[in-house]
Amino acid sequence: MSEIATPMRADDTHQQSASGQNSQRNIGGVILQVQNISLRFGGVNALTDISFDVREHEIRAIIGPNGAGKSSMLNCINGVYTPTEGSITFRGQTFSHMNSRQVAEMGVARTFQNLALFKGMSVLDNIMTGRNLKIKSNLFLQALRWGPAEREEIRHREFVEHIIDFLEIQAHRKTPVGQLPYGLQKRVDLGRALAMEPQVLLLDEPMAGMNVEEKQDMSRFIIDVNDEFGTTIVLIEHDMSVVMDISDRVVVLDYGKKIGDGTPDAVRANPDVIRAYLGAGH
Repeated sequence: MSEIATPMRADDTHQQSASGQNSQRNIGGVILQVQNISLRFGGVNALTDISFDVREHEIRAIIGPNGAGKSSMLNCINGVYTPTEGSITFRGQTFSHMNSRQVAEMGVARTFQNLALFKGMSVLDNIMTGRNLKIKSNLFLQALRWGPAEREEIRHREFVEHIIDFLEIQAHRKTPVGQLPYGLQKRVDLGRALAMEPQVLLLDEPMAGMNVEEKQDMSRFIIDVNDEFGTTIVLIEHDMSVVMDISDRVVVLDYGKKIGDGTPDAVRANPDVIRAYLGAGH
């Protein structure tokens, strides 16, 4: 078995630019490309001819008003929905459809707007479920916890303990998730996705329902995941101050169509984006 990599502990003292991003970051080439994606449910067009790309090691935001098609776009990327038209290219391989397991095996993880945690299980056990695709032992040996299976489980638990340390939830590692405040449950959800060691992490409204302090903490963790792990991040978020502060590029959807794409400053000044968010009067 190959050695399990250990996540680095985020250094709160690393140098950052005024936008919150690490000044040493190095954005690479295109890792994910969405090409002419359309999605229809009966006579309803959820997405219409959407194209954009995601570069390695960047934080790429998808924004838009409610009902713009943002979550539908993520669902197409991670295999929950099959696009009616178009294709998605990941690391040079082009697909018109993949199921969620295939996408996960390729290195794409996802969190959801509505938490889908196991509320009666501990923080540690919830995050351990993110290691399922990495476990090689069969179920019989896992149940016996014998020999190689036991040693493998120990290594996976060590990996998960590092994630718990990284997310600063050590004091809650044995606590049932259902007993935690909402903001900490969101961290556990992030930890479970990180346990998959994704190359690309899809975050569906990671700040939803949080207070200001919780949003600041989650923003810091997202930046640190991107910086310390080198994880490429695609996120949906309604808090524009967060999006503009931590994103490298932003794509804007409205009624299932793309109306803007570029740097935060370019998108902020785009008249179509202003109209979609603020109304023509502004």
